[in-house]
Amino acid sequence: MGNRTPLAATLAANSISTAGTSLTLIGVPWFVLETTGSAGRAGVVAFCATLPIVVAALIGGPVIDRFGRRRTAVVSDTVCAAAIAAIPLLHFAGVLDFWMLCALMALNGFAHTPGNTARYVLIPDLAEHAGTTLPRAASLFDAVSRGARMVGAALAGVLIAFVGAETVLLLDAATFGLSALLIAAGVRGVRAAEPREAEAPVSLRAYGTELREGYAHVLGNRLLLAVVVMVMFMNGTDQGWYAVLLPVHAEAELGGAAHIGLLTALFGAGGLTGALLYGAVGHRFPRRAVFTVCVILCGAPRFLVAAVTGTTLPLAVTMLLGGIAGGVLNPILTTVIYERVPDRLRSRVSGALTAGSEFAMPVGGLAAGLLVEGAGATGALLAMGGVYFLATLSPLVFPSWRTLDDVPGAEPVEKPVPQAEAPAETSAPAQVSSSAPSRPTPGP
Repeated sequence: MGNRTPLAATLAANSISTAGTSLTLIGVPWFVLETTGSAGRAGVVAFCATLPIVVAALIGGPVIDRFGRRRTAVVSDTVCAAAIAAIPLLHFAGVLDFWMLCALMALNGFAHTPGNTARYVLIPDLAEHAGTTLPRAASLFDAVSRGARMVGAALAGVLIAFVGAETVLLLDAATFGLSALLIAAGVRGVRAAEPREAEAPVSLRAYGTELREGYAHVLGNRLLLAVVVMVMFMNGTDQGWYAVLLPVHAEAELGGAAHIGLLTALFGAGGLTGALLYGAVGHRFPRRAVFTVCVILCGAPRFLVAAVTGTTLPLAVTMLLGGIAGGVLNPILTTVIYERVPDRLRSRVSGALTAGSEFAMPVGGLAAGLLVEGAGATGALLAMGGVYFLATLSPLVFPSWRTLDDVPGAEPVEKPVPQAEAPAETSAPAQVSSSAPSRPTPGP
């Protein structure tokens, strides 16, 4: 029996941080709509919050290795706590200008990405340390994250209704602080969490070489490249949904922030159910078949239902079912990425995957705001839902997806059960954003 404390501490820290991020995901757009009344400004804030995520992912991989994954996670959460807390404090003081809000959200996005990635890439080593299998640890990581999103979203909707968005942001800051404490105290004695001995002296040339290794690995693997491109479009439209379209729809049709919390919580509950189901029985079925069906069902239907109905119940049912389908996706992608990326390159490749999969997120939030102001909420929902649907057809169209069931290093006669070698946010490599965009993994 291994030592499970580091894995448990990382899962707990990630869950608390994720729950806090759900508070921001709902609290900030609502705060902007309340204080400015502008969907366009909500889109601008979303752009400022997500562009630094891409920048940090583009350049951060080698830094995480040299600085240490444990230390990176602690510093990341500490900076995020300060940035988020500053928003309501400045507002209460009467000095919060719009540019300050944009700058603080940019700082939060830039700092959050390395911490997300550091926790994510530790999972294979922590699973081995704990004496558990990689598929089980990957499913558990995604399940507890989705559960945290569910709780955070429900809590956000209720708190905004009763105490205001400002208090919600203060609570989010506290969750980042608690996450930092858990990683600092709980992840000890794990070699992979500590700084690595530099393979070359610190220099721009060495840094550039390490950075290129991560991108070369992704570009040289057609399946990873296909995953990144598909998830990039999914995460971009998801960002538009959560940062602009859902808040606007809830304000105009559904009755307020509490309904956003309810819908996001239902999606999270479905995601938790889907991740746990896949962790229990998913390895018995072909990955590609399961993934293809679930990715088509997980996202586009909610855009269509929101566009054609003005009541909560149909959208709630759609979000719950979409969440179940979405919950299956990240465990599959996480396992596949861990299998195809060696430990030495894991942080660098994860940074490249995160950057690619979240590349469209800044544009997604901004585009949603502009579409609402130019074409109306219904037109924006249909346009972005169409983009989402086309993206999810990728596994049916591109041949590289046929290798999704292949397990590197497995004997041909054996059943393709995922092996623990060694991706999103996400992030955190390729993952679908599950309520809060994160890594190269699909889904809200």
